[in-house]
Amino acid sequence: MIKLLVHGDSDGVCSGALLKAYLGRKGDVAVYFTNPAGLAKDLEEFTRQGDDIYIADIALDEKTYKQVLEILERRGSEGKVVYIDHHPLPEDFRQPGNVEFIHDTCCSASELVFKYVEKHLDPDYSRIGLYGAIADYIDETPWVRDQLARWDRRFVYYEAGVLVQGLEHTGRQYDFKREILNALSSNTLPSSISDLASRAVKQSMLDEDLRLSVKRTVYNKGVVSIVKNPPGSVGRAANYARIYGGGLIGLAFETRGRMLVMSLRSDKVDLNKLIRRISRELDIQGGGHPFAAGARVGIEVFDKFVEKINSSYREYLRA
Repeated sequence: MIKLLVHGDSDGVCSGALLKAYLGRKGDVAVYFTNPAGLAKDLEEFTRQGDDIYIADIALDEKTYKQVLEILERRGSEGKVVYIDHHPLPEDFRQPGNVEFIHDTCCSASELVFKYVEKHLDPDYSRIGLYGAIADYIDETPWVRDQLARWDRRFVYYEAGVLVQGLEHTGRQYDFKREILNALSSNTLPSSISDLASRAVKQSMLDEDLRLSVKRTVYNKGVVSIVKNPPGSVGRAANYARIYGGGLIGLAFETRGRMLVMSLRSDKVDLNKLIRRISRELDIQGGGHPFAAGARVGIEVFDKFVEKINSSYREYLRA
C-alpha cells in the first residue's frame, strides 16, 4: 500500500498532488494530512510494515523527531520511505537509515517535489509546483522564475490565490482537502474545482474582518505583538499583529482546551532557531522557518514563553 502524508496548507497540498500524480501510476494512494507535532502518532496509526511511505512539507519537531526517525527507519526496512521537506532541521539531526531523505531550505516543498517527479510528469505540472511556491511566499527562486516564463504570470498568480484562499476557508475539512488534492493531481485548475472559488471569495471577506479585528485588539509584551483568538487564520493574524502592533515579532494564538496553538511572524528575528531553543528549555513544541514559525504552548507556561522570547531574541536577530 502507498501512504502519502502531507501538510494541509497550500504548499503541502500541492506537494501531495504532484506526488499522487506520480504514485497513482503505481497503485492506490491513501492520503493523510498531518503536522510536525502529530507526525509520530500518525505514522504509528496509519502506516504499517511493508507500506511505501511518502512524506512532504512536514517539519521535524524538536520534541518528537527522534521518534519519527525511528519509526521511518523501521518502516524503511520493509518498504520504500521518502521524506521531502524544506524546513530547517534540528541542530543534532542525523541522516536516518532506510530513508530517502530529500531536504533543502532553498525553496518550497512543492518545488522540491516537482524536481523529484518531473521526469515522470507532463511539464505542464510545473504550475502545481508554482502554486505551492507562491502560497509559501517562496516565489523568487531561479526555478520559479524559469517556470513562470512558461506561463502567463497573472494567470498563475490568480489560480494560486484561489487555491490559497479556498484552502484557508476549508480549514480542517480534510475530506474536501482530499478532493482538492486529487483534482490537482490531474492538473485541474483550482478555479474550476467545485466550490473552491466561492470559498476563496468568502475567505477574502473574512480576511478583511480579521485584519480590522487585529488592528483593534493587538497588544504588546516587550518586542512581541500579541493577538488572542483571532477570528481567522492565526498565521495571517500574527503577520497583522506585527504590522499593527509594531513589535519585532507578531504572535497570534487560538485556545484549544489547555493548549495555545500559535503562529509567529518576523522579518528581523530567526524564529525557527529562537523557538527551537525555547522548546528545549520549556515543555512546548515548535519551530518552522526563519520568518514564520508555529508552536503549541500550554496556557500555564505562556507568560514564561513570552518572557523567554524577550530575553533571548537578540541572539537571533537577522542581518
